[in-house]
Amino acid sequence: MNGDKTRPVSILVTGGAGFIGSNFIPYYINKHPEHCIINLDILSYAGNLDNLCEVAGDQRYKFIRGDIGNRELLEHLFAEYDIRGVIHFAAESHVDNSISGPDIFIRTNINGTFTLLDVARKYWMDAPHQCKLGYETCRFHHISTDEVYGSLEETGLFTEETPYAPNSPYSASKASSDLIVRSYFHTYGMNVVTSNCSNNYGPKQHNEKLIPTIIRKAMALEPVPIYGDGRNIRDWLYVLDHCKGIDLVFNHGKSGESYNIGGNNERENLYIARIICKIIDELAPENKNGSQISSYTELITFVTDRPGHDRRYAIDASKIEKELGWKAEEDFESGILKTVQWYLRDYKPLNYL
Repeated sequence: MNGDKTRPVSILVTGGAGFIGSNFIPYYINKHPEHCIINLDILSYAGNLDNLCEVAGDQRYKFIRGDIGNRELLEHLFAEYDIRGVIHFAAESHVDNSISGPDIFIRTNINGTFTLLDVARKYWMDAPHQCKLGYETCRFHHISTDEVYGSLEETGLFTEETPYAPNSPYSASKASSDLIVRSYFHTYGMNVVTSNCSNNYGPKQHNEKLIPTIIRKAMALEPVPIYGDGRNIRDWLYVLDHCKGIDLVFNHGKSGESYNIGGNNERENLYIARIICKIIDELAPENKNGSQISSYTELITFVTDRPGHDRRYAIDASKIEKELGWKAEEDFESGILKTVQWYLRDYKPLNYL
């Protein structure tokens, strides 16, 4: 990406203090000594710098607090660090929050992505389909979600050709940003790639998400809330498997293409709650002492379903498997055990949760 071989190439990672970003950065820095990471994060409620303690002292890592919608800041960062690549995680991502307050989702996911994309284009390119000398390989990688495709029936899988049909303000905002990125490839010839992932899980996930909520509530001996009848199905992807896929797409994916990254692990929400509770039965049996329950599964409670709750997501990841050689290494049962062990070990007594 850079003709100067004497110093690492600067990659801008947005939202790197969030769940997936904070797993990705330590992985990527360890694997790519030829790159350094500039982490731009506004540190909203979902960002946590403690998640990046592994790289805090690394000379190839720098944290900048700021907003992806701040054009002046972005222009300064591109010039100051000669940014040669962008991996764009930063997004508002919780569906419930998008229902109660959609405004920030539009500002961050749509307007913020546009601003970031446009600053990168102007820094790397002289004109449509004409890169600046030495900037021909600079790339913008947009991280998106399978929720842009809407909901599936009992059979079928999302492919890269599935029409977009978002059903929540969150997924609509992500679909919009995907299309803006696509337009910059077709209009300007900008080197962009997009990856759409299924539900991630693993260490460092924010407590608002399903799996940390189940762990937190169970350990507090509180009702474990499950929407509706608990039969909503998601394809679950272990976060480190996702990080490896992002690495491949960013460094080896075909410009202008989208790649679906899924774990091939479809599970019902009710199954998720039950398996986590059973794991905690084994790992923390003493926590139940003095309670009226014999198993944490007794805490599972059904609550009113949320509006527009998609019934099923499932991804066909054959494109990234065939073209880039990626494959998920964790099945759900091995990944969820590692995840629960991490929460109980690293955050006991669950102050983080």
